[in-house]
Amino acid sequence: MNKVLLCSFLFITTLFYAQEKDTLTLNFREYLGFVKKHHPVAKQAELNISVGEANLLKSRGGFDPKIEVDYDRKKFKGSEYYDLLNATFKVPTWYGIELKANFEQNEGIFLNPERTVPDEGLYSAGISVPIAQGLLINDRMASLKKARLFREQTKADRDLLVNEILYNASLAYFDWLEAYNEKEIYENFLTNARTRFEGVKSSALAGDKAIIDTVEAQITVQNRQLSLEQAKVKLMKSALDLSNYLWIGNNIPVELQPNVIPDNDVDAVIDQTLQIQQALLTGVDLVNHPKLRSLNYKIEGLQIDRRLKANKLLPKINLEYNFLTASPEVANSFNTADYKGGVTFQFPLFLRKERGAVKLAKYKIQDSQYELASVQVQLENKVNAIYNELESFKTQNSLIANIVTDYNTLLQAEERKFSFGESSLFLINSRESKLIDAELKRNKLQNKYFGTKAKLFKNLAVNPENL
Repeated sequence: MNKVLLCSFLFITTLFYAQEKDTLTLNFREYLGFVKKHHPVAKQAELNISVGEANLLKSRGGFDPKIEVDYDRKKFKGSEYYDLLNATFKVPTWYGIELKANFEQNEGIFLNPERTVPDEGLYSAGISVPIAQGLLINDRMASLKKARLFREQTKADRDLLVNEILYNASLAYFDWLEAYNEKEIYENFLTNARTRFEGVKSSALAGDKAIIDTVEAQITVQNRQLSLEQAKVKLMKSALDLSNYLWIGNNIPVELQPNVIPDNDVDAVIDQTLQIQQALLTGVDLVNHPKLRSLNYKIEGLQIDRRLKANKLLPKINLEYNFLTASPEVANSFNTADYKGGVTFQFPLFLRKERGAVKLAKYKIQDSQYELASVQVQLENKVNAIYNELESFKTQNSLIANIVTDYNTLLQAEERKFSFGESSLFLINSRESKLIDAELKRNKLQNKYFGTKAKLFKNLAVNPENL
């Protein structure tokens, strides 16, 4: 993608940039916000919630009223054997009770006597009640309850997926920042080496220095150039890795341009950006961790499934009552003496299938409870370990900062002695190499420090809606 498109993309999305020397600074906070909004994986995570809503809608359909019409007619050799019409309206309810209204009209010369109804038809209204299996819990009720739990579980799973992509995006940003700082370090020391080379060269031409000193100074310049080129390659690779997380609307990927640089003030905003400042102050709080919430919803769903399977140990006993009338004005023609009713009973003798299903449901619950306990302890231990790492990194960063300062002091003193003719290029290069190593070590420690904070964000599974 060309430079103009990238600049437009940055402007439209209102990212905060500071402009200096034709460079654009990509702010860490707004970068993460953009990843959360436009990255395909983040959008894919949102689809999980839509799936949960669709499952809930599907389960609610089990309680939809139904109209059933059954029409059957037979005519042969001019004779109407029968003409049967049966229309039924059914309303399922929560506790397995079903309300039903029916209209039946039958005629024909070979009509079964039990189908004989008044010429105007026969109306009926009644109720079907399960008094054992299916009363307190049934398939429709269980499906709806589990669908509600699944909807909440998908929200927790969505948070985990978005949290994971933001964590990986943060690491990519920190690697990009490390590579940029490494390139800056080598550029600065290359400038110093060139300045020193020009000075030694002038002194050698003037007869104040040995010509061989220019060779050593030139080798130092070439070494710095080599290190700088390697750092540029590393920066280019890290920029491409970062580009994997930069997208604009309609799933269009964005390639990071060379004039875009990272924000070097990440340390001041990282805690607030990742929403971990409260956790750093108060300690571990995993009550609302989405992984634990997801497992709890899973266990609740399995418990509903166990109750349903336990309910199937009861016999099937259904009572049905329908009062009959030849008048459509049902309320005015109610007569308890005119009715159609019945009882159905079903019960397997050994219940092996049902008892086995209950045992399997119990084992699944136990398995999930063990998983929940294990995950909770693992999360607590990981977070506590991260706290210890962060404390250690604070000490390490303080030490490396002092080391860099001291090496810089030594280098300046050596350069001053060299200007008086009391030192050599070898000693200066040695001091400078130590300083470069210390600068690179500080840069790498900073990257690890930021990465550990991102790891805390991941393990706490901070709600992405708060970012």
